[in-house]
Amino acid sequence: MDKLVIHGQRRLKGEVTISGAKNAALGVLPAALLSCDICTIENVPDILDIKILKRIMESLGTRFEDIDNNTIRIDTRNVNSYQATTEDMHKLRGSYYLMGALLGRFNKAVVTFPGGCNLGVRPIDQHIKGFESLGAKVEIEHGLIKLSAEKLVGASIYLDVVSVGATINIMLAAVRAEGVTTIENAAREPHIVDIANFLNAMGANIKGAGTDIIRIRGVKQLKCNVVHSIIPDQIEAGTFMIAAAATQGDVLVKNVIPKHMESLTAKLMEMNVNVEEFDDSIRISAGDKLNNVNIKTLPYPGFPTDLQPPAAILLLRAQGISTITEGIFENRFQYIEELRRMGAKIRVEGRIAVIEGGYPLTGAPIKALDLRAGAACVIAGLIAEGETEVFNIHYIDRGYERMVEKFQSLGADIKRVSC
Repeated sequence: MDKLVIHGQRRLKGEVTISGAKNAALGVLPAALLSCDICTIENVPDILDIKILKRIMESLGTRFEDIDNNTIRIDTRNVNSYQATTEDMHKLRGSYYLMGALLGRFNKAVVTFPGGCNLGVRPIDQHIKGFESLGAKVEIEHGLIKLSAEKLVGASIYLDVVSVGATINIMLAAVRAEGVTTIENAAREPHIVDIANFLNAMGANIKGAGTDIIRIRGVKQLKCNVVHSIIPDQIEAGTFMIAAAATQGDVLVKNVIPKHMESLTAKLMEMNVNVEEFDDSIRISAGDKLNNVNIKTLPYPGFPTDLQPPAAILLLRAQGISTITEGIFENRFQYIEELRRMGAKIRVEGRIAVIEGGYPLTGAPIKALDLRAGAACVIAGLIAEGETEVFNIHYIDRGYERMVEKFQSLGADIKRVSC
């Protein structure tokens, strides 16, 4: 087991390059199963979640060739199993995209329930609703989800709640269904657009990705032999932007799509952080006076729930009272107890965190309780007086590529050591 040791109160300065989007890659790799061919995916983040997903797909017969650390060649010609039931399925939430991909390829799928961070109730009822609308029979027994259909037929599907996972899963299953599928009240996140672009490059017919109505006209088969580059990671970019502001730093965040960051940049500017946007980079610089603000997490294009924990650290630096209202996951404030060990003045009232800023944090041993809470712990250590130890960093490994090295390049005193 490793831990991070951080000595805080150093301003971050320099340039950092953002890796490919975790959430896009977790959908693109299963999407490759819909073609019995070879494809090349570039800008794949070298993170634990991708390693786990590759192991699961290898158990189905997929072959991977690593061209370099961030480019992989995927050969799905020998995939002959529709059963994804290995223990690895419990280790990440994105494993549920194999439901839609395998159903689209074989008209059947057997998968175990997905895992991932404990953020509260994360039902798959909208996924099941979509599959059933396409003509699949769904059975749940002995911890397995069993899907089968004589054939998949396009349908009109209205999601009762905006669900990123259900939107992607239905899209995967529908690309080879007969006729037209319409998903209304669809999620609009950037990685949904990226997955749709990859499918379209293989010959799918998807229109409207990025809006709340997506139309998929089914095709009989998909080709591959395509090269696709994963979009930059919106959440990693936001994490470094927030860290730069929290440390009163001056950082150029490279390989980003500024439009994806608009909800964050608006809040940073409201807080008196200087934000300069370029074609594919954003410069963040901040002084010692930050304004207090109120934040509410919402589906895209609203403020991302995955940036809520890092944002809480920044609000601790602002004078006065700020609030964060969590609009997505009810258990997302578990990390706050760890921050209290460092002297943070935060109280939680239901889904609202009331943050009293302007008081210094002091280093302490703290634990990452999930992926994004882990990022918050690191930023807290960067601004705290003295030494902070962060444990459970396997959560951080799940979604951040070379985080320690990237922060070190910006001047942070952070290192990874064995416990």
